[in-house]
Amino acid sequence: MPHPGEPSPSPCPAERARTLVEHASSAAVEIPGLDLLARPCPPFPLVRTVLPDGDVLLLAPADSPAARHAAHDRDGGLRALLEAVDVAPVAVRHRIRGRAWAGGLLRPVPADRLAGHARLLARRHPSVGTLGLEEAAASYSGRVAWRLLLLEVERVLVDDLWGTAQAGGEDFAAATPDPLAEYEADLLQHLAASHPDQLRLLGALVADRLPGSHPEVVPIALDRYGLRVRFLDEERFIDVRFDFDRAVEAPEQLRTAMHRILHRATL
Repeated sequence: MPHPGEPSPSPCPAERARTLVEHASSAAVEIPGLDLLARPCPPFPLVRTVLPDGDVLLLAPADSPAARHAAHDRDGGLRALLEAVDVAPVAVRHRIRGRAWAGGLLRPVPADRLAGHARLLARRHPSVGTLGLEEAAASYSGRVAWRLLLLEVERVLVDDLWGTAQAGGEDFAAATPDPLAEYEADLLQHLAASHPDQLRLLGALVADRLPGSHPEVVPIALDRYGLRVRFLDEERFIDVRFDFDRAVEAPEQLRTAMHRILHRATL
């Protein structure tokens, strides 16, 4: 725990944005000035991953506005904005935890990088193997169902449980996502389903702030620096953050960090 008067550790804005762009529940791309009503396209889940250089690799339906206009652009890329929406993986009121926006230039993946990028996306998202990704990687000619696109990020804005902040494309490229983000949904669902009694113990650390005498306790966020828990009754709720003694860099370190927090609650 930080000493009294010391600020709690927190991720930088670029790290928060990269974590959301990579791992948030859903994402969509908007092209400013594009009349989406002219040729409507149904919503789709946007499969994406962030490349080591900070570009965002996107798999989009070939008939989506983003794919169609990027494929025919001759001006070096379309101005585009990716919005990632982060939703708590446990059932609770007010589940949206944050949003991140990444703005930059959208263009098709160059032909000489198609195969490698397709393999990378398939490794990180095994489900795309059922989407005809091999066709998309092989050629842009013919009737393919999916297109691989690159968003060259120039700026990011994040609005989440930490607050609102922005960062440049270079900071975004240099940042790394939170090491627990890939596992967070499973970990929070496990905590909520299998350890409700232990979670209620945390209320002893903030008893003077709790809504009601027996509030519901829901774990809503987990990162390398700590656990965020929501205490709520029928009328109101509060979110309380419990910092780890030291940053957790891998899931196997989480058990010890959680035990230390629960031990403090029993003192």
